[in-house]
Amino acid sequence: MTVLDAQGVPDGEVNVLDVRGVSVAFGGIKALDQVSFQVGEGQVCGVIGPNGAGKTTLFDVVSGLRRPGEGRVLLDGRDLTGVSPVRRARAGLRRTFQRTQVFGRLTVAGNVLAALDWHGGGGGLAADLVGLPARRRLERERQERVAEVLELCGLTPLRDAYAAALPVGRRRLVELARALADRPRVLLLDEPTSGLDAGQSERLAEVVGGLDTTVLLVEHDMGFVMGTCDRIVVLDLGKVIATGTPAEIRADPVVRAAYLG
Repeated sequence: MTVLDAQGVPDGEVNVLDVRGVSVAFGGIKALDQVSFQVGEGQVCGVIGPNGAGKTTLFDVVSGLRRPGEGRVLLDGRDLTGVSPVRRARAGLRRTFQRTQVFGRLTVAGNVLAALDWHGGGGGLAADLVGLPARRRLERERQERVAEVLELCGLTPLRDAYAAALPVGRRRLVELARALADRPRVLLLDEPTSGLDAGQSERLAEVVGGLDTTVLLVEHDMGFVMGTCDRIVVLDLGKVIATGTPAEIRADPVVRAAYLG
């Protein structure tokens, strides 16, 4: 039998993502008030709550777009609180957004490949001109990874389509594929089912459920959350009012009164 700690993480395992006492205030209003929770290796953790609960602010803090007034964010025990969004991404935190953000003038495959470009090819212009074996090998590995995530997200038939020409649901899947390309340590998904039809949402649930990476997601679709997440954190007015498994959250009278009602 697997023994779980107080946060629902298997006993003896290190928390991959650790949010500790995070507070954010806008003027006299606290958007987040001493928010703390942990996500373990390979877990899918959902953050839910009514509009204005602080979910997007929390994601901004975790991804580095907003620095908290108090508290810390740790990845595998490393404090990232003062680290820039770019450095967090390169450390393994990858995020999608509520509003789709794709490179419209690039193809679907080009969008995914862009996530790998920061690694560099080595050798500079000279290597490009002479086609060194190491450069050719790296390019082959990148193309293989692009093909892999396109297949995973059901985008292979659209690999050569320009992202700007796609409907919002397909663009959201392109964002997901791009976020997965560099094998993130933690994948942050902000309203991932927004704009998806029922079939695409089911496909997304299959993809997320089959990942071997840790996932933190914000989502309003309760069917998706309850069917996909291992654990759920409930926010209301900037505070954590409950954490637990989907079954525990469904049965919690405080959550039902504040949100699920």
